[in-house]
Amino acid sequence: MKKSNKNNIVNFPSNVNDIEREVEAILFAAAEPLDVDTIENKISKKTDVKKILEKLKNIYANRGINLVCISDRWSFRTASNLSRLMSETKTVEKKLSKAAIETLSIIVYHQPVTRAEIEEIRGVAFGTNTLEILMELNWVKPMGRKNVPGKPIQYGTTNDFLSHFNIQKLSDLPTIDELSSAGLIDTSSVDSTIFGTGKFYKEMKEDKKENIYSNIDEMLNSTLEKDDKV
Repeated sequence: MKKSNKNNIVNFPSNVNDIEREVEAILFAAAEPLDVDTIENKISKKTDVKKILEKLKNIYANRGINLVCISDRWSFRTASNLSRLMSETKTVEKKLSKAAIETLSIIVYHQPVTRAEIEEIRGVAFGTNTLEILMELNWVKPMGRKNVPGKPIQYGTTNDFLSHFNIQKLSDLPTIDELSSAGLIDTSSVDSTIFGTGKFYKEMKEDKKENIYSNIDEMLNSTLEKDDKV
């Protein structure tokens, strides 16, 4: 090992002999740190393994990976100042709950709609984080406040919702007649003149309270399942 005069930089030897290459390869392929005895048992001839390890340690000192010794066991590790590059962000795909899909269906056809109106249409109170999940996906967003006592927040869909379901504009969504023709809703319990206004059921059939969204839920859910397979 010798020093250069310029900038006091240490020049480490770049070449290694065959036995040093063997030690290097053994350490590189090992699934866990190795002690000196284990390395000695793997190489082709007897030699001073500890001396070789120290030499390799110096060679790799300024590289992207370093040879390190922890508790008398040796292994290659990512250089500590580069570990940030090794972090990985994983996206975990989760299916929406039936409640979330049902809520999304109501918002799609009733927007802008308040939380209370969604609960009224569904006939049940919100589950934990149901609306928040849709907002985290950026499929739903606040759309101002309704001009009624209490000024409740109204919600509607976003451009990301259109993009995810490959819809150009909201008017491309199936109409009440198309949904009826496809057998997705029962028009006998729906007043087409107020479809999408927050008063979905005919007043004369309010006691029926059946969930006309169940089949629409299945339609949206099938679209999500197709996306999962892509």
